[in-house]
Amino acid sequence: MQHSKFAQVEDGVLIGATQIASPNFNVRPDGTDIQLIVIHNISLPPSQFGGGYIQQFFQNKLDWSLHPYFQTIEGMQVSAHLLILRTGEVIQFVNFNDRSWHAGRSSYLAQKECNDYSIGIELEGSDDLPFEKEQYQSLVEVVQTLQQAYPKIQNHIAGHSDIAPKRKTDPGPFFDWPLFRFQLSAAKLSKKTSFDL
Repeated sequence: MQHSKFAQVEDGVLIGATQIASPNFNVRPDGTDIQLIVIHNISLPPSQFGGGYIQQFFQNKLDWSLHPYFQTIEGMQVSAHLLILRTGEVIQFVNFNDRSWHAGRSSYLAQKECNDYSIGIELEGSDDLPFEKEQYQSLVEVVQTLQQAYPKIQNHIAGHSDIAPKRKTDPGPFFDWPLFRFQLSAAKLSKKTSFDL
């Protein structure tokens, strides 16, 4: 059995992920349990990949003059806990114990302010292009690990469009939810079987 590259969370840090600190976070409300994963997509400029612009954006270091689109988001302060690049590389920007700024005005199962109790995962992608198989593989490994570290998550996994349906469309129609859920279930079964042997 292949071992996950991201098999452990220690003190809010995903072991195996590249660490790049974002200043765009604050503390979670007292007594708040992590109980939701929110999946997003992001590309800067839209539908263009690489270049490191997402990483710069999450660090408030993006040069707004480099592209006309960047000027439309100038001054925004945004982050996610994790970014999964097209290659499958996982970058952590915010400790899971902290509240990253990924969801905005949002609600899940009638509970408002999803940033308070969720983990935000951005996939490098867009609403009009398929994601890479390496991204699904990394996402499955990461979600499995997060479900173990934060048991209240269980199957509480939503898209940004699910928690902010009038504002957001991501992860978009090209995110293959059935494939992701099948791979996640298969990975859990494989892990359980290996423990039983």
